[in-house]
Amino acid sequence: MSNKTAGLASFIETIETIADNKYILGDLLVEIGVSGPDLEATLSTIAMAQGELGHARLLYNWAFDLKGIKKQEIERQTGKAFTSVVAVDNWIDLIGSLYVVNVGLELVLKAMLNGRHTDVVNRINKLLREQKEHIMYSRGWVEQLLRDQGAVPRKMDESIKKVFPEVQAWLKGLEDSSALIEEGYLKPGVRLVVPFQSQIGSVQAQRAESDVV
Repeated sequence: MSNKTAGLASFIETIETIADNKYILGDLLVEIGVSGPDLEATLSTIAMAQGELGHARLLYNWAFDLKGIKKQEIERQTGKAFTSVVAVDNWIDLIGSLYVVNVGLELVLKAMLNGRHTDVVNRINKLLREQKEHIMYSRGWVEQLLRDQGAVPRKMDESIKKVFPEVQAWLKGLEDSSALIEEGYLKPGVRLVVPFQSQIGSVQAQRAESDVV
């Protein structure tokens, strides 16, 4: 396999990984979102579900274009979604996964903008703007739950820790991917893990602050 072919295959795998996680999160936001703590939360999660599923559809179609195959109806993920995301079965874990995963996905999408493939910009600019809204919403809920009473802060912290290692390992793999870097999909020296740790750590620290208070 040539370097160009290997680079494209790795890039398609990355696109499909992002799409799979958005597809699963979108489904979960519909399925579990109705169990939110209040009507506003329920309506917001259902609205975000449409956004996540829309992003997934755009990314799958991009992967089809890159593969040179006809677009098709999406009925299931391709098998690349994070195991911890697929296992989510409650509202707290859903919100934790939504935040942690989207922080990681945003870092990767932004890193793609700095590569040598200019067509990437047109594909993901709008998606990134909407992505920011999802992160702001889920972060707000994470922060609120980390400052809550009783067992809720501990459960929220545990939900973050369930998904964090898997997302971090994926980001590390992308940082070290010679195929993606040599073919210009990511810049040499791209840093994904450190900013990911910093963003998630800054939120987790709020539980420690609330414990002190």
